[in-house]
Amino acid sequence: MDATGSLQSPALLLIDMQEGFFETEDLAQHRARLASACNKLAVAARKAEVPVIAVRTVHKKDKSTWTLKMLEDDQGYLFEGTGQARILPELDLAGSIELIKRRDSAFWATELLTLLLQHRVASLILAGVSSETCIAATATDAFSANLPVFLAGDALASADPDFEDVTLKFLEEHYRQRILSSEQLIAQLPGGAAATKN
Repeated sequence: MDATGSLQSPALLLIDMQEGFFETEDLAQHRARLASACNKLAVAARKAEVPVIAVRTVHKKDKSTWTLKMLEDDQGYLFEGTGQARILPELDLAGSIELIKRRDSAFWATELLTLLLQHRVASLILAGVSSETCIAATATDAFSANLPVFLAGDALASADPDFEDVTLKFLEEHYRQRILSSEQLIAQLPGGAAATKN
């Protein structure tokens, strides 16, 4: 039984592709590459009738949603209604579902599991930033939920490439989550390579 390697009834999660995460040069240098890869995945997913979920981290200025680190440093970010919290304008998210999160994992105190059940999702494709934080936390919780995870290697980035490499290796070896290119993943969607054609 290939329980961890089956891309059946997938959903595409685009995680934290927001202005605020690309303010530093470490991630800004990856912006065009990530946006292009995420757009290819999103377009193919739509054509294959695969749910696309655009996940954003958003916080309240009153500190009620802040993490321990934010509280300790007395510094918040990604506040509601600000430019930082906005999705990158170059992303093609027509028809996507928006999901707001307050912590690294897209599963923590959100309606993600309910959405996945409603759409009969049985596996996940993850793309976005950052590999060692929000991607890894979401991938770990997906494993706990018995959802196979496929990581779109060319649609991921981190400000710390060394930590990213270690984290992705851990996910691949410990949770048997597969790292494939966007093209490889698109070829496995319903309709296969035809999902990329106009």
